[in-house]
Amino acid sequence: MMTSDPQAWAADLTGLHAQVWARLLHGVANRQAPARHPTLATLSPDGWPEARTVVLRAADPVAGTLDLHTDLYSAKVAALRHCARAALHIWDAEMQLQSRLSVQVQVLSGPEVAAIWARVPDPSRQSYGTLPRPGQPIATDLAYEKRPDADSFAVLRCTVWAIDAVYLGPEHRRARFDRETLWQGQWLAP
Repeated sequence: MMTSDPQAWAADLTGLHAQVWARLLHGVANRQAPARHPTLATLSPDGWPEARTVVLRAADPVAGTLDLHTDLYSAKVAALRHCARAALHIWDAEMQLQSRLSVQVQVLSGPEVAAIWARVPDPSRQSYGTLPRPGQPIATDLAYEKRPDADSFAVLRCTVWAIDAVYLGPEHRRARFDRETLWQGQWLAP
């Protein structure tokens, strides 16, 4: 079939899978990249869906993992302890690529993340250790203190189990890639 679509990577399962990971790696390296700030969706302990913007800190295409940093006492950690399955969503307008990743999340903290904490710059450390803890009621808009605390720092290690990639260029394409099939890929109707 002849195509006028300029994105050859989108017409090939291997190319599409590689493009998703390339965009994730770009998100780790570039603060302006769309993959830098994916949306993380979890299920609260009382059964409500929750979505929030997070910051992608590491991506390992060989292991199929992504790392996010968070406050150990945040609602997302409580949700993940209740149900360790989550989803990440990224819309990359420049590439016209939507990536939805199904992940299993392990919450790492304490000595397991000490080496990572040591590399977190001071301005970023301000996000881990607020008093009162994240999500607690406060009397006024700024009635909290920032107290960087390594004991409040956690890494969410996300093991990717499935990727649903949708290219929304001139000729839409969609594919699913699963860890269980060694990322072989299957075309889906967009």
